[in-house]
Amino acid sequence: MPKKDRGGGIHRWPESERPRERLLREGPESLSDAQLIAILLRIGRPDSSAVQVAMDLLSHVDGLQGLANRGLEELCGVSGIGLAKAAQLKAAIELGKRVLATPLSTETKVRASQDLFHHYYPRLRDLRHEVFKVILLDAKHTIIRDATVSKGSLTLSIVHPREVFNLAVRESAAAVIFVHNHPSGDPQPSAEDRALTARLAAAGELLGIQVLDHLIIGDGRYVSFADRGWLGPVSGVAWSSPDEDDGKVKKRPARKFKRASLRDANRKT
Repeated sequence: MPKKDRGGGIHRWPESERPRERLLREGPESLSDAQLIAILLRIGRPDSSAVQVAMDLLSHVDGLQGLANRGLEELCGVSGIGLAKAAQLKAAIELGKRVLATPLSTETKVRASQDLFHHYYPRLRDLRHEVFKVILLDAKHTIIRDATVSKGSLTLSIVHPREVFNLAVRESAAAVIFVHNHPSGDPQPSAEDRALTARLAAAGELLGIQVLDHLIIGDGRYVSFADRGWLGPVSGVAWSSPDEDDGKVKKRPARKFKRASLRDANRKT
């Protein structure tokens, strides 16, 4: 990056310093965050280049994660950023999230809690408020669709069983899975989370709609109620789970069985 902003447009810079030309020559990984954003912005202000505007933007929102969290109005508070540029940035961020998300669409069969985590984590990780989602499944545990039931504050997401199961009944769902995020980054369920899950599982049992799991997503880790056995014998599923000590996504080592020798087998016979 140039040591001093040259102003008046990047087209006046030497080609070796222009972000787009550098990307084409050296690849996107060679560019700074501000330079990548400058390519999206394309133009800056009359007194500053697009790179300088990008640097001002990152400083204003506290980095890339802040850029993902802020609304359009706050982005437009930076000189040189209008609604069109803010929309371009938001579109790029959303595309990035979708690229990272594991495909999980209708007719997909849910086989593991990790599948759900890898799909929803990129979408929920940067939110500053809680979002409560319900995944509707048929009798074979194939996804019908998902829906957002509630958007809450930093600490509370208000969910009523009526809202959840009205949707499930309309879609003829045989089972549901709940997913919500903890903006604090700690996925351990609160007493309120446990009480809400118990209430929803009880409502589902009355309606004949099985609650298979409730996933709480934090910063790089998650907690599955089904994996921990917190849904009871009637509800819940048994599937692969993260390491229960730290909640990080890990594969459990395969269990090894000793093969009996032929001599031992002959003794038994």
